[in-house]
Amino acid sequence: MNDTKSLADLPDRLSVNPSSPHHVAEVFEHEIGILLNGKEHTNVEEYCISESWIKVSSPTAVDRRGQPLLIKLKGTVEAFYK
Repeated sequence: MNDTKSLADLPDRLSVNPSSPHHVAEVFEHEIGILLNGKEHTNVEEYCISESWIKVSSPTAVDRRGQPLLIKLKGTVEAFYK
């Protein structure tokens, strides 16, 4: 079992994209879980706990640089180490 007590607290806002100012590489050394309204989501690109939203990538739409468009979903957000 992993000892999640010794891990640093997860930030209020976190992004998977390394070019984002909200990306914290040390956090991604461990597996993270995100709950939105009690349901676990595995395709989260970015989250903000204080503003109560997550962003997930669109399955088909892309922007002009070829990156998937992000869809914002609102609700109660909880982040935890698995």
